[in-house]
Amino acid sequence: MGNKLIRQLEQNLPAEIAIPHEIKMLYQWIEDHNLFIDTDTHRIGFLYPDDELKANWTDTKRDGGTCVEFCASFNESAPYWFGFNNLNDQNHQEKLKEIQQRLYIFGQTGAEGSQCAFWLNDNKELKIVHMGSGSGSILCCILADNALDFLRLLAIGYDEICWDEEFPYPPNIYNPIFFVSPNIAFQDWVKTTFNTEIPKIALEIVKRPTRMGDEPSQDEFYNWCNQYTNWY
Repeated sequence: MGNKLIRQLEQNLPAEIAIPHEIKMLYQWIEDHNLFIDTDTHRIGFLYPDDELKANWTDTKRDGGTCVEFCASFNESAPYWFGFNNLNDQNHQEKLKEIQQRLYIFGQTGAEGSQCAFWLNDNKELKIVHMGSGSGSILCCILADNALDFLRLLAIGYDEICWDEEFPYPPNIYNPIFFVSPNIAFQDWVKTTFNTEIPKIALEIVKRPTRMGDEPSQDEFYNWCNQYTNWY
């Protein structure tokens, strides 16, 4: 059977996007540690046991480091994020085809619906980007220039990586009344597997945090999105 998370992602990715080696290794780590659940159609992967996360969660603290989910089915929401609600509209169809050649949503970064995606920039370089839900987080920018930096960002230990107001601070500083214990197993895996260090703050990796409606922006993903959607 192989790795179901990898297989389902490979089956749905645009032809020009290849799964980064570090993401394949992450999905194998998830599989090896049984950090997933299966729905009727898809596998969803986590960084921490889902049952333990929920069992120890209180109003003031929880275990498990950053909450994030990985699943190939998340890309089904792409048309609606860009505002293409009428898929019978030819103009919408043409724009969506352009978008889907360069973008694929593979993770959920926030409980309010924010997501992360693979994106090819104009130079065909693969970036990992953030797509805020709009109803909660409105962060829209490149999260990481490469997959390893994305893993390092996840390992820092924020509650969620969709809230850019926290990025100038280490975890548990911006909101001191809710404490998130770090995911030590994931941090150790990232450090030892890739011979790297975990940053102290997100701004070491997220170079140009940009929010929907910001003008102007130096973030190339935000500017690309602006060709297709109106934020308000």
